[in-house]
Amino acid sequence: MSEQQTTWHDAHKATLTAGERAADVMRNSMGSWRFVAGFIVFMLLWAALNSWVLATQAWDPYPYILLNLFLSMLAGLQGAILLIAAKRQDAIAAAMAQHDYDTNLQAKAEIERLTTINFEQLEILRELRALAASQNSRG
Repeated sequence: MSEQQTTWHDAHKATLTAGERAADVMRNSMGSWRFVAGFIVFMLLWAALNSWVLATQAWDPYPYILLNLFLSMLAGLQGAILLIAAKRQDAIAAAMAQHDYDTNLQAKAEIERLTTINFEQLEILRELRALAASQNSRG
């Protein structure tokens, strides 16, 4: 029956590139307790496999140099992803601030217009009272 109005956020989301969407998804998943728990489980499994299960044939024996390499790469990628997401968040905040400013300017213009109308109405009311007073004094 009624068309759903497109909000500023919907319009902005439609302009995102695939890389920006991917950065948002990765930021949201890496910044969760689920990721932290999964990461801890992965680290424990890696250590268990390489220390006890595959003790004689471990592909990464203690001190887990390969695991350290993977962790360093992950940290580098996470930093870049977080910077991309932060940059996007700054752009969103700036656009929202501009939208708020434009809305405030429109509201100010409307208030000034209504104030002018109010003053005109008050002036008309004064004139009507003056006219009524002059007619009462004559009549």
